[in-house]
This record gives sequence, C-alpha cells and structure tokens, in this order.
Amino acid sequence: MAEHTTRTAPHTGAGSVRDDEAVRFTSDLIRIDTTNRGGGDCRERPAAEYVAERLAEAGIEPAVLEAAPGRSNVVARVPGSDPAAPALLVHGHLDVVPADPAQWSVHPFSGEVRDGMVWGRGAIDMKNADAVVLAVVREWARSGRRPRRDIVLAFTADEEDSAAYGADYLVREHAHLFEGCTEGVSESGGYTFHAADSGGGPLRIYPVAAAERGTAWLRLSAHGTAGHGSKVNYDNAVAALAAAVARISAHRWPVRLTPVTRAALAGIAAAVGVPADPHSPAFDPERDLDPLLDALGPAAAMLRSTVRNSANPTMLDAGYKVNVIPETASAGVDGRILPGGEAEFRATLDELTGPKVDWEFAHHTTPASAPVDAPLFGEMRAALLAHDPGAHVVPVCMSGGTDAKQFAALGIAGYGFTPLLMPPSLEYGTLFHGVDERVPVEALHFGARVMDRFLTASGGGR
Repeated sequence: MAEHTTRTAPHTGAGSVRDDEAVRFTSDLIRIDTTNRGGGDCRERPAAEYVAERLAEAGIEPAVLEAAPGRSNVVARVPGSDPAAPALLVHGHLDVVPADPAQWSVHPFSGEVRDGMVWGRGAIDMKNADAVVLAVVREWARSGRRPRRDIVLAFTADEEDSAAYGADYLVREHAHLFEGCTEGVSESGGYTFHAADSGGGPLRIYPVAAAERGTAWLRLSAHGTAGHGSKVNYDNAVAALAAAVARISAHRWPVRLTPVTRAALAGIAAAVGVPADPHSPAFDPERDLDPLLDALGPAAAMLRSTVRNSANPTMLDAGYKVNVIPETASAGVDGRILPGGEAEFRATLDELTGPKVDWEFAHHTTPASAPVDAPLFGEMRAALLAHDPGAHVVPVCMSGGTDAKQFAALGIAGYGFTPLLMPPSLEYGTLFHGVDERVPVEALHFGARVMDRFLTASGGGR
C-alpha cells in the first residue's frame, strides 16, 4: 500500500557540522585510492586508518583488523542507552572498483567538489555512505546524544571481490565483535528512484533492499583431444565449451517470485496506481508478470533483474595458436541465485553444460532475505518519509550482492539502506561502477539527516 499520495518536495533543512563533514569525508576518502583489482590486489589500510582516526577523535575506540598486510578492516561499537536492546550492525566497504582516468571528466581519485557534486570513484559505491556514518556518530559525540541500541560499525575490505579479506574474514575470525547484533544495514537502498504514476505525474520511490541474490561465479572447463587445426577432430574442447556457453546464454530462466519481490510488486504497483495483487492465488507469474512490469513503466527497472535466477557468460579462454586444437578450454559465468533457488540453479547448469563440460563455483555465496514486516523496516520508512513526505518506500530484492550475505552467517538480518536524495537528472544505478561517478552535495546532507534520525530512533526511540 502507498504511504502517501501527496507530491510535496523533500525537506532539506539547514546545514550543520554533520552535513559538512559528510561531504568532506566523502571527498577525503575518494582521494585515498583503494582500487580492488581482484585476486588480492588492493590496499585498504590508508582508508582504514583515516576512518579509525575520525572515530578516535570522537572518543570511539576502533579496532583495525587485517586479514593480510594492507587489507584492513575497522570495527567499533557505539554503546546505546539500553544495554538489553539488541545491537544494530552498520557496515560499509572501503574498496572500490578500478577507474580509467582517461575516460573521466575529472580524475577519479580527486574527490573534487564541482557543480554541487562530489566526483570520484566511490562517490556512490560506497565511500559516501562510510562518510555519512562517520559524520553522524561524530555529531552524537558533540551533542551528547546516544542511540537506544548499541551500534556496531564495520568498515570492510574486499567487498568488490570475494570479501575473503573483509566481511568473510571478520565473520570467521572476529565474530565476537558482532555479539548481540540481530540486524544490519548497508549499501544499495534508500535512494530516490524517479518514476511516473499512472497519470504521468512525477513519483519518488525509495527502494529498501530486504533480500539479495546469491553470487555464483562459475568456472566452466572442457577437455578434448589436442591436434592439428587442419585435421578432423570430433573431440574439440573449444567447440564443446562454445556450445555450452551458447546454451547458457540462450536459456530463459523461469519466473520465481520470492516473498520480498511479491511485496515489491505490490508496493510499486500501489505507488504507481496500477491495480495488481501479486499475492493473490489467481496471479500467475509466467502469464501475468510481464504485462504488470510493462504497466509499471520506469519503476519496473527495480524488479526485472530479480524475478529469475540468471547466468551470464563473461569470460573465454582457450588455445595458444590458430592452427592448434587445444586440449582444454575454459569460461567464466556470472550466476546469481534467488533465495530458495539453489537447487534449480545447480540442476539447470548440469543440464546446460552437458556431458562434455564440467562446471564449479569459483566463488559462491548463498542468497539472503530479511522480513519486510520487521519494526526495523518501519523505522527506515519513517526516517525517509520524515524528510521526503511525498515519497513511497518499498522493499526490493537486490540483483547483485553485498557483505550482508557474509554477516547473515552470524544470524544478522541485512537490509540495504544508505539514504540519498537523487535528482531526476542522475540515475543511481548507472553511477555504480560507471564513468564520472558522482554524488550531489545535497544528497549527502539528506543522507546524514535521514541516517541520524533512523539510527537514533532504531529500537524504540531516542
């Protein structure tokens, strides 16, 4: 059900030290190059030291933890006023994906503030959110305010690769630091998605991630008989692999609507003004889903990648000379698995690869899902609507993954909630890993205000 039908503009309010620090810290963190090229090639320590210094200045004791030299994580606990209340984990990663300066309008590690924007790699994913959290907890120290529940802060390494040096390491080796945490929040939710209602009027939707698909990065391998390229060869590894890759690419996965995605469909349809009841037994996903998505217009983009499992071929490797048939050939496939979709994914890959191609997980994390009727979700909604009362807040399933899946192993229900007020001219999704990644200064101010309200209200009030 839609929360509001009015179209009032978001509340921005006056500036503050907190808001200014959110901008400055974003810029400072961007200038610290923490590019993660995969395979262990990254060094987060300078950013971790920066974060630890900002926390220590506020009287918060940080622990800097390394899984390997330079691969640093920071964990700290902000005590709440009620020791009996369950703790809340707030986590964000310090690493970023590579950026080619030649393709950018500004240097990707300049942190330049221009035209009301902070520019650089990590402006959206996700040094902005790290900066906002730092600014909020420092404001608490200045004002003497405290949250009701303990807030455990984790600034992690290696999220942009396998999390082996980051969240996975923390969960395996330092689980005691997260004692009492029942829920957690991190990236990819709470941002403005601009859509249109059924009459064509502007509509602001804030998706909050309550589930995410599991990661299934696959390595395919085929073995055949090596030989001269001019000879007949019916045991060609390259041909077998190519056929399997083509089958995987062409496969249309069946629709699978998880509880979170059904809730998302219902919420977005209500916001847009399209009659639909995806919870009804009469709703046939294979028959009714595509027409409903078409009726939702631009808002359907929040759903299209999360109604099925997926497997996209991304890498091929075979041979060393054009006239030599190689003995082996390999491929990489990026698979994503919906909550509850593991068995179907494995069985389908067995069928699509066939008898001549083997497959294995190069990296695998299980899907995650959190309840959309939890009080925490209501607190996130209330914090957003307090600063944008004309908006609509809906749960969604993420198409990709975050560190939330690692922390789920500790029984922590994870949500994507890093609030940003985005203008219609900037599409949040295209800025992720994109050229000229940038975030509006006012989006950071909005995020700091919403996050402050949410964290201090979480668990039953200020």
